[in-house]
Amino acid sequence: MTTTFIKNAAVIATMNDAGEEISNGAIFIRDNVIEQVGQTADLEHLADSADRVIDLSGHVVLPGMVNTHHHMYQTLTRAMVQDGTLFEWLVGLYPVWAGLTDEMIRVSTLTATAELLLSGCTTSSDHHYVFPNDCTLDSQIRAAGEIGIRFHAARGSMSLGQSDGGLPPDNCVENEKAIMKDTVRLIETYHDASKHAMMRIVVAPCSPFSVTPTLMKDAAELARSYEGVNLHTHLAETIDEEEFCIATFGKRPVALMEEFGWLGNDVWHAHCVHMNEPEIGQFRLTGTGIAHCPSSNMRLGSGIPPICSCVDQGVKVGLGVDGSASNDGSHMLGEARQAMLLQRVKNGSSSFSARQALHLATRGGAAVLGRDDIGQLAPGMSADLIAINLDQLPFAGATHDPVAAVVFCQPQNVDWSIVNGKVVVEKGVLQTIDVEWLRRKHVGFSQDLLRGA
Repeated sequence: MTTTFIKNAAVIATMNDAGEEISNGAIFIRDNVIEQVGQTADLEHLADSADRVIDLSGHVVLPGMVNTHHHMYQTLTRAMVQDGTLFEWLVGLYPVWAGLTDEMIRVSTLTATAELLLSGCTTSSDHHYVFPNDCTLDSQIRAAGEIGIRFHAARGSMSLGQSDGGLPPDNCVENEKAIMKDTVRLIETYHDASKHAMMRIVVAPCSPFSVTPTLMKDAAELARSYEGVNLHTHLAETIDEEEFCIATFGKRPVALMEEFGWLGNDVWHAHCVHMNEPEIGQFRLTGTGIAHCPSSNMRLGSGIPPICSCVDQGVKVGLGVDGSASNDGSHMLGEARQAMLLQRVKNGSSSFSARQALHLATRGGAAVLGRDDIGQLAPGMSADLIAINLDQLPFAGATHDPVAAVVFCQPQNVDWSIVNGKVVVEKGVLQTIDVEWLRRKHVGFSQDLLRGA
């Protein structure tokens, strides 16, 4: 049993139900769980019994942020197909991704999760759906455990190749029986439905235009036969997708998902840019969640999703950095800032606040992933927290409201990150992996992949 006492934080933004922000704050952690939160003066007596005391004077402390949508292998192909729409971008990159190997998957996962941890994310999902050559999801799972991030590994899939009317090339798709068999194996090997779990498996066919209706329906049935296994896919990202669904199935994307059994409290969809008000109402009534990916939607020109309306109506919304070839970065705090600014472009300067953006990044993401043990700093919650040093030039002049400052000002990396009670980032340095070794390894694999294509 180990204990950690955090003291003297300039402010702790708890993100609890009351929205408490505690000046000169303190947190006492026992093993991997938060035991007490309050002012340093009231909890100072706990310092003597702590195995480690961390003084966070001059820091703002937040719950670890939650990333609800990513494609980590895409860190290998950043800044490619720079001016294409989603479909053009996919067609351009599928042939490159056909050269992926299992070790590339492991190293790219380490790169993406390193970026996430340094930018304030302590829990991430990843939607991996390309399995050429010897690629497995196991390599991602090992990498997440190695670097120390809380992880929801989404077993994606594509079964509808170009010869069958799908978008991906045939060498990037899998047999549906093999997909289902491997998904069962992963769930039964790795999935942990318990409180404070570090690893969960998600069932995640890629999209309506890359799998068959049969796979979508079978995937939903499979997930619901296990405890705590959720469902995830892309939905309503572009007008092209909407037109494809209407032409192929005679229905808009949300109606199609309803037919497939893909609305519910155990489901979340990425993007949801092109949803109307009745469809938003369906999400609210069914408890279906949304992964909002503002940078990716802007990069690909997909549009501005109706996030203000979704939030106002009580739909579960979290943030996703999305693939690092459609965003080209994995900075979670930067994504929160982008979410705030993008809604203001559409709805006005008072439509979305910094604290609302942080709520999406913490409590919102936790709800989307089906977690009631992360996303806030309160007794009984998982000990996932981040601390950002306010004594930096980009925050000069903004320390009158430190919580808003970390969103409004230029996004910075964190100085501290604690995941499940363990220090993963200390004084801005990732403790679990050699970042320079990782960078060199990743660059080499990226060059190999592009040469092969």
